Amino acid sequence: MKQTLLQYRNILVVAVLALALCLSQKTVESYGDNLQIALPVAAFGCRIATGGGGDYAARFVAMLGTVHLTKWGLGDAPINIRPSGSLHGFPSGHMAAASFGASSLVNTCIQRSPVVKTIVILAAFFVGGSRIESDSHNLWQVLAGALWALLFERSVRTTAGRLRRLARKRKGVRMAAGTSKENTSR
Repeated sequence: MKQTLLQYRNILVVAVLALALCLSQKTVESYGDNLQIALPVAAFGCRIATGGGGDYAARFVAMLGTVHLTKWGLGDAPINIRPSGSLHGFPSGHMAAASFGASSLVNTCIQRSPVVKTIVILAAFFVGGSRIESDSHNLWQVLAGALWALLFERSVRTTAGRLRRLARKRKGVRMAAGTSKENTSR
């Protein structure tokens, strides 16, 4: 039963990515635009199915918020200028979204499927390549977006998990202490 569930997850992830490509205009930029949405959406669906949807959504929104705050905060700094000459290029938000979704999928949803992992990772790389190809970002802006997302997806997840475990442990200690007091007062 569990193996069948894992196979369905793999099929659904690949189906979401394939659907994103089928709904795209036939340009590299459009494929990348749609994959940068499909990867985090597939990951969110997986996290909902495995009981971590709220945590995933909060981390994704925080990551994307900091990406956009950075773009606005850097103003006309050279690092923030896109190859096209416009502003708000550092870091790449498309790459951050794609990398966040890909990292979550690879680490929580499709752990036992090397083929699907490879497809997901290549889809994220494609997003980065599409941003460079379309002159929306340079290589460093794309890499910064990927690293930004990976830091948020992996380290913030670990920190949040530790905080939840600590809170549960404290709650358990308080409940045990409350139970002991009740037993001694009887």
